[in-house]
Amino acid sequence: MKKYIDLIEQTFEFPQEEFKVVDNKLYFNNVPLMDIIEKYGTPLKLTYLPKIGENIKYAKQIFNNAIKKHNYEGSYTYCYCTKSSHFSFVLEEALKHDIHIETSSSFDIPIVRKLYEKGKVNKNTYVVCNGFKRPLYKQYISDLLNDGFKNCIPVLDNLHELSHYEEHVKGEYNVGIRIAADEEPNFEFYTSRLGIRYGDINTLYRDQIKPSKKAKLKLLHFFINTGIRDTAYYWSELSRFIFKYCELKKECPELDTIDIGGGFPIKTSLQFEFDYKYIVEQIIENVKWICGKNNVPVPNIFTEFGSFTVGESGAVLYSIMDQKLQNDKELWYMIDGSFITHLPDAWGLNQKYIMLPLNKWDGMFHKVNLGGLTCDSMDYYNSEAHTSDVFLPMLEADKTDKLYIGFFHTGAYQESLGGYGGIQHCLIPAPKHVLIDKNSKGEIVTNLFSDEQESEAMLNLLGY
Repeated sequence: MKKYIDLIEQTFEFPQEEFKVVDNKLYFNNVPLMDIIEKYGTPLKLTYLPKIGENIKYAKQIFNNAIKKHNYEGSYTYCYCTKSSHFSFVLEEALKHDIHIETSSSFDIPIVRKLYEKGKVNKNTYVVCNGFKRPLYKQYISDLLNDGFKNCIPVLDNLHELSHYEEHVKGEYNVGIRIAADEEPNFEFYTSRLGIRYGDINTLYRDQIKPSKKAKLKLLHFFINTGIRDTAYYWSELSRFIFKYCELKKECPELDTIDIGGGFPIKTSLQFEFDYKYIVEQIIENVKWICGKNNVPVPNIFTEFGSFTVGESGAVLYSIMDQKLQNDKELWYMIDGSFITHLPDAWGLNQKYIMLPLNKWDGMFHKVNLGGLTCDSMDYYNSEAHTSDVFLPMLEADKTDKLYIGFFHTGAYQESLGGYGGIQHCLIPAPKHVLIDKNSKGEIVTNLFSDEQESEAMLNLLGY
């Protein structure tokens, strides 16, 4: 029987940029994970902060290179989609790289205020405000505008939203319009619930924005749930959107920007392939061609990358507590955590992540199922993107040498969807969270952001 490392090296191109094995132990972005576990234990969430900046720089580079290559006369602006992870360490790390932000609910705005107090953003920072807005969200946006945040842009999501800003904003301000794109053919609905349908866009501009003495239409917003993909569906929807921009630009000279949303995929398998440079060049080329065909200036381009910004910085580490053979062929490895509470996308959306052992790479392997701690039949993980089976090194009969495993590129959405710091299913506590960074000498440094959730915190929430 072959060793686990033989299985990986024969199945994938390995080692890879983020992953390598030294002395049968896994390194993630050159971080020795067994050293992290020795110091902090498991279960453990970690964030490798330098990855955030690396991905921002990469996206900026490929967009600016494509703009230069195609003699595109518009500019590119990178916004971070805050809903992917609202943590201060994520926002502060991202904002080191000259970016702007996109918000989706009222409580995002106090975060903007806190960042401003810390000097992380200024009143020229773009704050693109999306979402169907409750009264408090609209009031917070109006307050930002009245306080001089001139690049705060409320993106209108319904036909009645503008009236609030007209009443409460004192001076001139810019707005955007989110267009309701058609959903992919196999989706349950034909058209997105978000945004304003194509047939109402021109009427909204003519009847409400154009007559206003304060509001100026600066931006058209576009996003589809499947994200940016090289498919006929994506190119069709993008082209339709650009034609609408050209049509509206002829009526509205102030309109000079399109926001094509987020949706860059991240690596969820060791077999991941996505040609970012090709896709970006195609976007730039298509926008330029359609604008040229319609004799209008090309727009500036905004993106709102969330998962792409923060997703690949995250990992969740577990130890295998024991194994259980439930019948002749179903072998279960029980982790010291829960997929439902720690990785809700794996449970709720059947999301697959890169899953690898952290040690025992020289051991023999076999097929297993991974089980979580909750009393829920769905708290399991038993397949990866490349195969229907999970293979992991065998456990020693005497259990003297523990097996540790990691799920990687988990940095987006899992804390908010899992109810970070709140009530967890079966009261499984939220794990420790460790931040990993590099100091001025390029050395790895770690910092405990939060300890494992304690029973008192849950009892207080439950009224005990």
